[in-house]
Amino acid sequence: MNCPVIDKLSQYVDNLLEEEKMKEIEVHVEKCKDCATVVEALEQESLFLQETLKNPTLPDNFEALVLGQLEPYEQGQKQKRGRLWKRGLIAAATIFLAFGVTTKLHPSFAEWVGGLFSTEQVDEGLRMASDAGFAKRVNAEVTDQGLTFKVEDVVADASRIALSYQVLNEDGKFHDPDFTEYEIYGLDQNGKRLEVQNVSWGYSEDDYGIMDFSLRDTDLEQFTLKLQITDLSGIKGNWELEIPIDLRESLKFTEKLALHDFATSSDGVELKLKEVRLAPSTNEIVYETAFTDDERNRIETEVQKLESRFGKDIAHTFTNFGTAIQYHLEDQKENPVYYQNSFLDGQGHPNSVGLIQGIGESLSQFGSVAWNEYFVPKKSDQEMTFVLDGVIKTVPADFSITVKPMEQKQNPISFEYEGNYMVLKKVKMENEYSLQKLIIPFKKEKKLKIEMEGGREATATEFGQWVLVDQNGKVYQTYGSGGVSDEKDENGRYKTTVELTIYNLEEVPEEFTLHLISVTRFHKLDEKWKVPLY
Repeated sequence: MNCPVIDKLSQYVDNLLEEEKMKEIEVHVEKCKDCATVVEALEQESLFLQETLKNPTLPDNFEALVLGQLEPYEQGQKQKRGRLWKRGLIAAATIFLAFGVTTKLHPSFAEWVGGLFSTEQVDEGLRMASDAGFAKRVNAEVTDQGLTFKVEDVVADASRIALSYQVLNEDGKFHDPDFTEYEIYGLDQNGKRLEVQNVSWGYSEDDYGIMDFSLRDTDLEQFTLKLQITDLSGIKGNWELEIPIDLRESLKFTEKLALHDFATSSDGVELKLKEVRLAPSTNEIVYETAFTDDERNRIETEVQKLESRFGKDIAHTFTNFGTAIQYHLEDQKENPVYYQNSFLDGQGHPNSVGLIQGIGESLSQFGSVAWNEYFVPKKSDQEMTFVLDGVIKTVPADFSITVKPMEQKQNPISFEYEGNYMVLKKVKMENEYSLQKLIIPFKKEKKLKIEMEGGREATATEFGQWVLVDQNGKVYQTYGSGGVSDEKDENGRYKTTVELTIYNLEEVPEEFTLHLISVTRFHKLDEKWKVPLY
C-alpha cells in the first residue's frame, strides 16, 4: 500500500486534522480499500480502548493469581496447533491475561514463532522471501522520551526492503506503532545519500508496524539504511537508527530483463515497457503510459474549457486525468498467471489477481504515468508473456442533469450514460458533527447529500468527478463515494451506488445542475499485443 494520506489516518480517526484535510481524506478512504481497512482497524482499536477503560482495574496480583491456578504441562500430551493471529471475540479479562503474560514472558511473540514475515499478516511475497532465508533478525532499537523504537526483522532484495518494527513503553508494553514525522534514506560506503521511493505502510494484529519501500537507480550490494523519527505516536523526540543492508545473496536469485524496445499505442494511449525484475519477494514489471500527442492536445483543450467554466481548482480536484492499461501475464501454455485492471467473470469492476501492490507516479507531461507493479513471485521457474488486453483513459466529460428537488420527490430522475443506468434517490440536508479544540468541543456543519442507485454493465464507463451549480450560477465542489457491487440487479447489471456530499450550503437549492466533468473509459484491444518476458 502506498497512499499519500496513509501517515495521517490515525489523526483522521481522532479528528485532529484541519476541516479541509478531513474532507479530503474522507473521500480518499471511501475509494481506497487499503486505507479503509486501516481506518476500520484504528476505529476498532479506539472503541476497544474506550470500552476497556470503563471496566474496573484488575488487581496488581491478577496475573500471579491466574498463573498460580495453571496446571503443569504433561510431557506426554500433544497440543493441536491452531492458526496463528486469527481474530476472535475474547473476554476483556482474557485479553488482559494474554497481553500481560506474553509481554513479560515473551517480549516479542513474533520472534518466538519465527518473525512477523513468516506469518499470514504480510503479503505472500514477503513470506516466500522469509521462507527462502532472506529475512534477517536485526533487533536494532533506540529509546527516547520513554518510548523504544525497535526494528526486529528486515527482508531486503533488489525490488524492495521491508522492516517489521515495534514501539514499546518503559514497562515493555506495546505502544501505538505510528510515526508521522520521519526521514528514511540510504548511505553508500562513501556516505552518498540514496533516496527511497514507493514507501508504504501496514499494521499487524499484534502491534507490529510494517514499512515497505524500494531503493531505485542503484546496483549496490551493500549500503546502510538510516531512519530518523521526530514524532513517534504523537510524541516529539529523536529516534535514529542505522541498519546495514546486504543484498549480495538475494542478487544471486534476481533476474533483470530490459524491455526498452517494446512500445505500442491504441485508442489514444501509448505504452512503453521498461523492465521486468524477478526477485525473491516480488515479480516486478516497470512501464510508462501516456496520451498520444493528438489525444493529449485534444484533452488539454477540453480541460481548459472546464477551467473557464468551473475554475482551475475544481477542474483539477479529484478529476485524475491520466492513462493506464489492462493486461495479464500468461505461462507457456497461455494460461493466465497474473491479472491487472481486468474485468473478471462475476465482478462488476476491474480487478487484479496476484498483485501485491501497484504504484503510479505522475510524470511532468500531462497524462503520463510511470508504473511499478509488484506481483507474487512464482516458486518454480516459468517463462511468462506480457499480454496487453486494453487501455484506460480518464478524460473530461460533458454530461449534466438538472434537478428540482421538490419535483424529484414525486418523479425521481433517471438517466443512462455510457452503460450506467441510474436513478436519483435522495436529495436532503444533513448535519455533520466533528470535534474541535475549542471551549465547545463539538462543531455542527450542514451538508447536502445526494444519493443515486442503479446498475452498470460490466465494461461501462466509470463515473469520475461531479460538480454542482445552483440556480444562481454558484459552483460547488462535490465529494463522491459509493461503488459497484459484484451482485447483479434484475436487468443483469452490477448494482451501483453514487453518493455526493456538498458543503457550504445552508439549504437545499430550489434547482441545481449536476455536471459530470471526468470519466474513465476502458478500450479493449481487437488484437492482443504480446511481449515475451524471457
